[in-house]
Amino acid sequence: MQTDCSTKPSEFGRVEGRPVVAEFDGGLITSDAGGLLLGAADQGIGLVERLARCFQDTRRQRFVEHSVATLVGQRVFGIAMGYEDLNDHDELRHDPVMAVMAGKLEAIREDCAPVAGKSTLNRLELSRDTPTKYRKIAQRPSQIERLFVDLFLEAHVRAPKQIILDLDATDDPIHGDQEGRFFHGYYDCYCYMPLYVFCGRHLLAAKLRRSNIDASAGARQEIARIVAHIRERWPRVRILLRADSGFAREELMSWCEKNQVDFLFGMARNDRLEEEIYVELANAEEEARRSGKPARRYKEFFYETLDSWSRKRRVVAKAEWTGGKANPRFVVTSLRRAEAEPRALYEEIYCARGEMENRLKECQGDLFADRTSAATMSANQLRLWFASFAYVLLCALRRIGLAHTQFTEATCGTIQLKLVKLGALVKVSARRIKFALASACPWANEWRLAASRLALARSI
Repeated sequence: MQTDCSTKPSEFGRVEGRPVVAEFDGGLITSDAGGLLLGAADQGIGLVERLARCFQDTRRQRFVEHSVATLVGQRVFGIAMGYEDLNDHDELRHDPVMAVMAGKLEAIREDCAPVAGKSTLNRLELSRDTPTKYRKIAQRPSQIERLFVDLFLEAHVRAPKQIILDLDATDDPIHGDQEGRFFHGYYDCYCYMPLYVFCGRHLLAAKLRRSNIDASAGARQEIARIVAHIRERWPRVRILLRADSGFAREELMSWCEKNQVDFLFGMARNDRLEEEIYVELANAEEEARRSGKPARRYKEFFYETLDSWSRKRRVVAKAEWTGGKANPRFVVTSLRRAEAEPRALYEEIYCARGEMENRLKECQGDLFADRTSAATMSANQLRLWFASFAYVLLCALRRIGLAHTQFTEATCGTIQLKLVKLGALVKVSARRIKFALASACPWANEWRLAASRLALARSI
C-alpha cells in the first residue's frame, strides 16, 4: 500500500510572530553546485576523456544512451563529491550538476535520465580485460596505470632536478566473501593490502593486492614501470625511493643500485643492529636521566645481513632514550654522507615520509578507496582506480584553482565540505543555465577565484 503522505508544510515554531515552515517545492535545486569546479578541473587536465579511452566499448553505438566517458565521469565525479555507492546514482542521475558535467541535459530516449543509473554503472565496474557477449565494455589496465604517471608529469611546467617516490602498503578491511580474501595477523582482520606510490601529493599508482603476501611483493615491478615512464620524459631527473622497513628487501635495493635510483628504507631492529649502537644508547640514557628530557644520538656504519643481502650498505641509526626506555631506529640508504649526514638523513628526509599517511587517509577516508565490496578483485581494482582518479581530480582543483588561498594545503575532505557541497537553485532558460548559489557563502571569493583560474587553464 502506498504511504499516505501529508502535503502540509513542516512547521518549526514562530520567529517575530511569523511561522517558520519548510516544504520540498523549491523546484530544480542541487546540493553539489561545487561540482562545477570539478568539471572545470577535469576539462583543464582531460582526465575523464583520457580515462574513457582506456576502455574498449563493443556495444552497438546507435543503441547506446550513455557513453563510456559519461559512465566513467559519473563514477569519478560522484566519488569526488562524496558519493561512494553505485546506488547513489539512481538519484544523482537526475541531478542537474551531473547532467552539466556530462554535457547532456536530456536523454535521447524518453524513459532515460541524462546520465546513467546504478545498473548501467554496475556493468562498467564488472568489465574485464576482454569484452564478452554480456560484458561489452572492457578495461585496459596497463593504459589506466600509465595515465596516473602521465597526469603527474603534465602537472609540472619543467622537469625537477630530483623527485622522491614514497611507497606504502596499507590495509583495506573487507567484510564479505570477496575474491582474494585473507586474514592478516598484523591488522587482525580480513583485508586486501593495496600498494600506493606517491610523489608528494601526486598519486602515481594504486595496486590492489591480496593480504597473504609480503608488503613489498610486486613493488619492484611497479617501481620499474613508473621509473621507466618518468625517464621517458625526464631522462636526467634524480629519483629517491623512500619507504618503511617492509620494503628493505634485497630485490628492491639491488634493482635500485643497478638502475641509478637512490633509496632510503627503514629497517627492523635486531640484536646485531642494537649492538652497534650500544655506547650511543648508553650515552643517550645518561643524558635523558640528567636532563629529564628525551635524548638521542646518531651513528652510521656499514652493515650486511647474514644471508639475505648481497653486499654491505650504509645504515644510519638513531639511538634514542625517551619515556624511560630505549627507542632505537635504523634506516638503510644508498645516499652518501656527503649528500646527507646522519641526523639530517633521518629527521629531515626519512621522517618526512610520514606525510604519506595523510594522503592515504584522504584516499580511504574522504574518497572511499577502501570501498571494495564487489565480488571480484578486478571489479574492486577498478573501484580503487576510480577513487584514486577522484583524488587526482581534487588535487588538480587545489593545484590550479586554489593556489595561494586558505585552501592551498586543504585536504580533499575540506575541499568537498566547503567548496563542493554548496546548495544552488538551478534556472534553465533558452539562453543559459544558471546556478544561483547562496549570497552569504563564506568562501564565495575563493570559489570565484578557482572558477576563473580553471577557465584560464582550459583556454591554454
